[in-house]
Amino acid sequence: MKLPYEENLEINYLSRLFDNTSECYKFFWFQAILTKVLEGKDIISYEELIDEMIADAWYMVTEYHLNLGPNDTLEKVVNYLQETTQMKSSEKKEVLLEYLWECTDREVNDKKRQLTRNVPYRLQAPFMEHVKGKEWNVSERTLIRKINGEQHLMYYIGELKGMNTTIRIEPRWSEYIHKNQEIIKGWIQYNMITYLQRRNPSVPGIVDKLYPPQERKLEKVKKYWKVLLEIQPMKEIYGHNELNGQNISIDHFVPWSYVAHDEFWNLHPTTRSINSSKSNSLPDWDIYFPQLVSLEYQSYEMMWKYDSIHAAFEKCAKEHLNSFEIQGRLYREGLSFDEFSNSLKEVIQPVYQSAKNCGFRNWIYSD
Repeated sequence: MKLPYEENLEINYLSRLFDNTSECYKFFWFQAILTKVLEGKDIISYEELIDEMIADAWYMVTEYHLNLGPNDTLEKVVNYLQETTQMKSSEKKEVLLEYLWECTDREVNDKKRQLTRNVPYRLQAPFMEHVKGKEWNVSERTLIRKINGEQHLMYYIGELKGMNTTIRIEPRWSEYIHKNQEIIKGWIQYNMITYLQRRNPSVPGIVDKLYPPQERKLEKVKKYWKVLLEIQPMKEIYGHNELNGQNISIDHFVPWSYVAHDEFWNLHPTTRSINSSKSNSLPDWDIYFPQLVSLEYQSYEMMWKYDSIHAAFEKCAKEHLNSFEIQGRLYREGLSFDEFSNSLKEVIQPVYQSAKNCGFRNWIYSD
């Protein structure tokens, strides 16, 4: 993905910001700079930028359990904050930023300071090709003097004052960011996705896990189950509550916050209260997978028996079955219970186990 050319700016160096990235800090630091510049700031403190980084990483770490790096301080401070504050993964960004600005927790502030030790200086390394290897392993004050003696950089650094140290964005770079903001945002996102996929090879849908999700549309699936309920009574799999058109809620067996999709084979009906209670936990496999199979096979048999249900299924399939291979394995006519059960297990169990390996907690329903 190419960045727009601009005369008198070193765009070729900008395009190399994320070369040789072994940790996530560069993405979040530059993204924080972008955010503050678009807010109209050209002098920004380390404190503001680090708080922005933590807030940007919050959702993907607390909700999706993404691994940001081999020994990542940003990930550690997010996890520590959630553990000590009990703030929700869906907490609003402005609430997080306000808390971080006023936070007096020594552990948090120590980790915030750790985050400033390298990235403010190393980010612009592509612009300073003549600085090699051990020349970077000097004190912060020496690095600041070295950086401030360079030409054509994006920003320069004020006097070292801990978290009150500031960077000053060069006007021409500020203009470039404003002019090309959407392309630059996409470029950061592309590089971040590539990095996170490498760090989280078994996690699907990384692109959908950078930010809180938009409202999901499951109306066709809900309508499908309502059509079934009009013909035959059914009970949901967790508390064995009778389902009806008023209390039905569609649950992702393996949480949406892991799979990041609404595929039909992972969806089933439960009640609103149970769905809320389960949240983004993993239902105990030994208890609930056999019950899921029974419910899904019951719907499968009815789908091939009743035209109205088959019609509702076809509408769902267009939107919620995106693999023809899985559709053929699970929903072709004439499957026995054992064939259906084995096929569903082959599809779901690897995804379930991968989510478990990523730290999603086991859940058993308690009325």
